[in-house]
Amino acid sequence: MRIHREGHGILLKLLIIIIIANILLVILIPAGGTFAIAFLFFTVVLYLFTLWFFRVPNRSFDLEDNFVFAPADGKVVAVEEIREDEYFSDRRIQVSIFMSPLNVHANYYPVGGPVRYFKYHPGNYVVAWHPKASSHNERTSVVVGKDEQTEVLVRQIAGAVARRIVCYAKTGDMVQQGQEMGFIKFGSRVDILMPAGVKVAVKPGDKVTARISVIAAFN
Repeated sequence: MRIHREGHGILLKLLIIIIIANILLVILIPAGGTFAIAFLFFTVVLYLFTLWFFRVPNRSFDLEDNFVFAPADGKVVAVEEIREDEYFSDRRIQVSIFMSPLNVHANYYPVGGPVRYFKYHPGNYVVAWHPKASSHNERTSVVVGKDEQTEVLVRQIAGAVARRIVCYAKTGDMVQQGQEMGFIKFGSRVDILMPAGVKVAVKPGDKVTARISVIAAFN
């Protein structure tokens, strides 16, 4: 396991703040006693949680062109056919994965091929599992695939807590299935929009693991 690069700066700043805060507490309240111990315990727990949040587990996985793999850890909250008008302008199967603050928050390409489209959308921060999150919240849209039959749109969506999305995709990049695509800080959601003819392998309520769980198979 390693710590994601997006967490390095945050963890360093947080550590400095915690050290200074605890030193100031001892100086300003020398007889703090139980309160000082409780504050130290709270700050250590906060730091350990932040450290855990930015973890990236070591996982082995196999490449399979016929499969769409989960781009994120989390819980499937929706499987539905919708009209997609940002890029495809046709009917698509959408699978939505909600990531709680306890999930790994690194995101990965569910299929390989050239990045055909990328766009960042500023927006609001309603709770990530709300249906309007896909169109109203801050988000990125990435289309990747080797051809029209295997193109998918991956949408990173900020939640009520997550206020920063990081996406490394650039139009024209050639990427591999399972390659890191980005990171969303704290609670959030990822939508995968696939051709209407795919065979979906998940249902609402399923727990999925990035780069390992199969979301769907192309016919």
